[in-house]
Amino acid sequence: MNNIAFGKYVPNNTFGHKLDARNKLFLAICLIVMVFFQFRSMQDQLILSLCYLIIFVLLMIISRVSILELFRSLAGMWFLIIFLFAVYIFIPTGNYSSWSIEAFRFSDSYIIYWGSFYSAFYIIVRLILMIEITMILTTTTKPTDLTYGFEWYMTPLKLVKFPVSEIAMTLSLALRFIPTLLEETNRIMKAQASRGVDFNHGGLFKRFKAVISLIVPLFVNSIERSEELANAMIVRGYNPKAKRTRFKTLSFSYRDIIALLVVLALLGGVITLFVFDRNSENGINIINFIFKTDWKFWGLK
Repeated sequence: MNNIAFGKYVPNNTFGHKLDARNKLFLAICLIVMVFFQFRSMQDQLILSLCYLIIFVLLMIISRVSILELFRSLAGMWFLIIFLFAVYIFIPTGNYSSWSIEAFRFSDSYIIYWGSFYSAFYIIVRLILMIEITMILTTTTKPTDLTYGFEWYMTPLKLVKFPVSEIAMTLSLALRFIPTLLEETNRIMKAQASRGVDFNHGGLFKRFKAVISLIVPLFVNSIERSEELANAMIVRGYNPKAKRTRFKTLSFSYRDIIALLVVLALLGGVITLFVFDRNSENGINIINFIFKTDWKFWGLK
């Protein structure tokens, strides 16, 4: 359970920590959109994926996000990665004709092509990029600041009487208790292991019983915690419909402007490449495009 990185804020004094939460949410969305642009050429897609990976690793280093935690998160998702790899390997793909070269032939009717390996590799790399974005966002942003950011973006919904404040409070509490529930899960697992419960060995039925011995007390404890929290909020006079003030006011700074311009420039560059890719017959070659395009037409030379 410690391998789950989402929701674990790590206090620090880096450039990423000092950015406004609203800006970081917008930048994270821009990066996610940038990652999901798909080009027709395998070579172009691999080059861009490698560039994304390098950029996000640099962002992790700048924000002092542990790269070891990234590997731990991937280790916790090994089953999903293997499953995706198996699905994409054994499902024929015809998206990349230049890579429709035989890798393995089991029979005349069943052939695995190198394009299938590429599809599997590409989806796994995209999964890694998504985890990196999530880790950078949650590690550098307090859960309460994230909640304020979500609430700020949902402010226009107040015009149609949408319960923005209640949704924001629910989201804040959910983010706040993710690390608590993980710690509670580890505590229950250790307590059950000391009583002879084995979570790692045995048949399917035995492992199912072991999981039940973990889920039931965790569920009961979660219900008790929610009741205690609700009673505490009632005692303190919490009114979701009352006008609320903020202990901390979010504000933009020059750092947010710099980060916004850099990310928008990256997104604009990817969109430009995507447009040229769609307008060309067989897709573009990014390396040739960068070095052989007549940039005088664009006023850049």
